[in-house]
Amino acid sequence: MTSPIVSVALDAHADLGEAPRWHAAERRLYWVDINRNALHRFDPATGEDDLRRFDQPVGCFAFRVGGGFLLAMKDGLAMLDGWEAELRPFGNPILAGRPDLRFNDGRTDPSGRFWTGTVNTAKSARDAALYRIDPDGTITWIEGGMLTCNGAAFNADGTAFRHADTPSHVLRGYDVDPASGSLSRAHIVHRFEQGTGRPDGGSFDAEGCYWSALFDGGRVVRLSPEGEILQTVALPVSRPTMIAFGGADLRTAYVTSARTGLSEADLAAQPHAGAIFSFPVDVPGLPEWPFGA
Repeated sequence: MTSPIVSVALDAHADLGEAPRWHAAERRLYWVDINRNALHRFDPATGEDDLRRFDQPVGCFAFRVGGGFLLAMKDGLAMLDGWEAELRPFGNPILAGRPDLRFNDGRTDPSGRFWTGTVNTAKSARDAALYRIDPDGTITWIEGGMLTCNGAAFNADGTAFRHADTPSHVLRGYDVDPASGSLSRAHIVHRFEQGTGRPDGGSFDAEGCYWSALFDGGRVVRLSPEGEILQTVALPVSRPTMIAFGGADLRTAYVTSARTGLSEADLAAQPHAGAIFSFPVDVPGLPEWPFGA
């Protein structure tokens, strides 16, 4: 398979770029810089990139059915009714008083539920977990015992779910009951070789294949439903963080990346570290389902 041409969509110099999400109606890519407490909106047509800063990190977010955003932040969840609106809390601040933990990665399923995981930033305990957030604000603990819960994504009909505990190098798979939001048949989809990159953020495409960004691996990979690597796309940075799809036909892959933790020598060798990259794909991605009923 011919490797696509990778372009710099936005030379953002993000410290920890994450959570790219394509807003189809606005034709904009929203994303976060976690370490700088910022939510961004990027217009690929003009190159304009706006940002909102908050008083704590934004790990990830979801668009909402009625407009605005659900933000997963340091201690808990918050609603943002519009770009200029004030934050308002949503649900219980379940991480309050737990300084080593913050919300990290998440995704909405086709039924409008938001699934988000946490990270133990101090690596002091395996107490990170995956949660399901229902539209009424109910927060349900799903799975624990992790350091960095990452890569949450659903296939087109909401019957398959993927996520990873990044330091384990293992991508996990589950069957989903779309009606109840329960998971079953937990299994290992792929175990990445140690030292070749760790599974960070990921997204499904329309054929049911899952793309994963490999942190410290300098590439993104496309895996079959059974876990076979079908395609590898090399990037000019070592720390890609997440891949998602945008454009009018969802055939443009966008990949965020990070500068955090890189040495001066690393940064000199990777002048575009922290950029958002793009490349064309043959199989379109999936739209971002909004949170809410």
